[in-house]
Amino acid sequence: MKTIATLLAVAALTLAANSADAKGCIKGAVVGGVAGHYAGHHGFLGAAAGCLYGRHHAKEQERQQQGQGQPPAGQEKM
Repeated sequence: MKTIATLLAVAALTLAANSADAKGCIKGAVVGGVAGHYAGHHGFLGAAAGCLYGRHHAKEQERQQQGQGQPPAGQEKM
């Protein structure tokens, strides 16, 4: 029964995420869910934390890709 609830929760998180954030959320939720399951049968908590971390990581990568070619704030090109 817990497995079904976990799968439904992961599916809900996946559907609720925006398309840009979904990639990081899905990857993080899978890894976090498995880690949480093996670390004390807390798959749902692991999946939720993994989803949040995955979204954060994906946004950081997006910012880095957008900022390549622009000098850091307060500095000018010479």
